[in-house]
Amino acid sequence: MSKYDSIRFFNDEEVNAQIQNIAPHPMFKSLLRFTFPEITEEETKQLLSSIHSIQEFHEKFITKTMERIVATTSDGVSLLGFEHLDNSKSYLYISNHRDILLDSSLLNVNLMKHGQIMTASAIGDNLVQKSFLMDLAKLNRNFIVKRKASPRELLLNSQLLSEYISDLIQKENRSVWIAQREGRTKDGNDATHSGVLKMIAMAAPKNEMIAHLKNLRIVPVSMSYEYDPTDKLKMPQLLAQMQDLEYIKEKNEDFINLMSGVIGQKKRIHIHIGTPLDTEFDEVAQETDNTTKQIQLITKCIDKQIIANYKLWPTNYIAHDLLHNTKTYQNQYDEQEKQLFLRRLEMRVDKSNPLIVQKFLEMYANPVINKNAL
Repeated sequence: MSKYDSIRFFNDEEVNAQIQNIAPHPMFKSLLRFTFPEITEEETKQLLSSIHSIQEFHEKFITKTMERIVATTSDGVSLLGFEHLDNSKSYLYISNHRDILLDSSLLNVNLMKHGQIMTASAIGDNLVQKSFLMDLAKLNRNFIVKRKASPRELLLNSQLLSEYISDLIQKENRSVWIAQREGRTKDGNDATHSGVLKMIAMAAPKNEMIAHLKNLRIVPVSMSYEYDPTDKLKMPQLLAQMQDLEYIKEKNEDFINLMSGVIGQKKRIHIHIGTPLDTEFDEVAQETDNTTKQIQLITKCIDKQIIANYKLWPTNYIAHDLLHNTKTYQNQYDEQEKQLFLRRLEMRVDKSNPLIVQKFLEMYANPVINKNAL
């Protein structure tokens, strides 16, 4: 028994049995047909029987699935910054978060292709309520972040999570991916929540928070999609927030978001790996010895890279001009791109509701505003 059993992903010796356990599930069968449309049932059985580690599961299955998703629902993935990484070192990737499944999975596929250490990735337990999804997540090297508990339980869970992340990076030489905030960014404003860093720092020895965080080799990551495949689904929550109302999720809403992200059109996708934070920690330590202020300064360092490295698409510039009724960025897009975006706006939101139109445009325009503010 490990103290991490309640949150950890599967060990390699557990992998094949877990694959055989989920193999009869209708959703897994559908996923197999999507990934391997031309192989026979017997060939599928042979493939699954040959997988005995998470690395093999990634190489033989997850990577192929991601390649199919990219080929069928996007115009390709562009990459920058992978040269900043040392192939022998593990890192803590802190990323903006736009899509439940794709953000960490696309990063992992490309880390593998570059010969770099792949990540264990944090996933909220609200996304894996069904046992099939929990098993699939753990086969995908996801570890579990528990969302709902009493304040005392949340504190204990955070301490455990912090220690697990630290052990993965420093003892197992396994990289870790975690979002810069709880849940996906829905309004286009990518900002690191100080609570995430506070949780990560909980495993630090007393009075050694800066040294601990520095040893985790934090790397900011920027993910951007030309079209957000779940933009329409984010509108009800944004509208509730705007009206200061409590938002209650519909049944299976998280699963619908997950599937919409997979099958929805994204057009172009960009992943930008930032430079590992290093001297920034020394500068923060020299500026203040107050841990709360230190956390705030480090979040600003992360945010600066994520925003600076975020790839702006024609959709972002179009939305900005439509939102402000200007032609400031008309040189960044052509008429065809504008008409396609207007058609998407018309199909995905109720144009008779100006608040919804505003929130939709802000979702795409805010990255432009934030980059200008930087």
